[in-house]
Amino acid sequence: MNIQQKPDTLFDRLRNVSTALALFALALIVALPMAASAVGMAAVPESEQRAFAAEVAAAGGPSTDSVLATLAEARIQSSILAAIARPAEKKPWKDYRPIFLTDERVDGGRVFYEEHRELLDRIAAEYGVPAEIIVAIIGVETRYGRITGSYRVLDALSTLAFHYPPRAPFFRSELKQLFLLGDMHLAYPIDELKGSYAGAMGWGQFMPSSIASYARDGDGDSRIDLWNSVPDIVASVANYFSRHGWETGAPVAERVHPVANARRVEPNGLEPVYSVEQMEIWGYAPVSHVDPQRASNLLVLEADRGDEYWLTFKNFYVISRYNRSPLYSMAVWQLAQKIAQTMGTTMDTTTGTATGAAAGMAG
Repeated sequence: MNIQQKPDTLFDRLRNVSTALALFALALIVALPMAASAVGMAAVPESEQRAFAAEVAAAGGPSTDSVLATLAEARIQSSILAAIARPAEKKPWKDYRPIFLTDERVDGGRVFYEEHRELLDRIAAEYGVPAEIIVAIIGVETRYGRITGSYRVLDALSTLAFHYPPRAPFFRSELKQLFLLGDMHLAYPIDELKGSYAGAMGWGQFMPSSIASYARDGDGDSRIDLWNSVPDIVASVANYFSRHGWETGAPVAERVHPVANARRVEPNGLEPVYSVEQMEIWGYAPVSHVDPQRASNLLVLEADRGDEYWLTFKNFYVISRYNRSPLYSMAVWQLAQKIAQTMGTTMDTTTGTATGAAAGMAG
């Protein structure tokens, strides 16, 4: 049956044009990342690639030709550039905390500890780092090894080394270190390694330089496998904290309720620089007793019910060496407390240690 249609009005034609333009724009948005993700290292000048490869070879790594051949397999990923531009740490604490302080992650920590109790207690005692801190790091980073990253590490580091000017020197150094690690430090060939958009690897999300400096062979097989060996993973995280100065039995953070006329304090960084005694004079007395001479710093977090004020100490600063964000350090610390509590322990917030039925968890 032929049905005669009314001729389009001007409004209809304009609406059709607008719809077509919107669809075209959407197609471009979808197509551009796909196209960019297919771009190989040809987008990087050959002279720059060759200079990098020669630098790796000169440092004792694979030959220049071998490095160039591996680089030729790299793909520049626009999704990596997009991801690094919007890190979770840019959120306020009230939005950041619910990402990591979930019942699922707390219960996962309890299960992980129960499954590896003997190992964790031994490593905690050896390195002087509480087991709940080790467990919390693995929980925050990869949900206890379940989500270790889906990007090829070669793609991530190549993209950021050659296409992310704000931190290109750092990622170029990490890419170089990746080639220098060798088989003893990596579970898979370089072009098969998977990790985060920033190139972090394994259950603890170590960058190549961290693997080189802090990773440990925890199972005694003369290799380091941060993907499949829990002893290697746990020992490496513990060693990272130990080497950065973790103080056994020392405080991590303590809540404060400032007086109405408290002095305005604007610290430059997280390193503790003010004595607790000085902070008390300025109107920031900790809720629990802390050695008045202990160095501290002030941290203000934007919470649901207004600002939260905390005194943070050396061990809080040590956590921040894993990730520079104070939100990250607080999330790790609070998750560790909750994990310890599920094990029937009572976390002492002033010493960072646990007491009770499962006190061995604190090392």
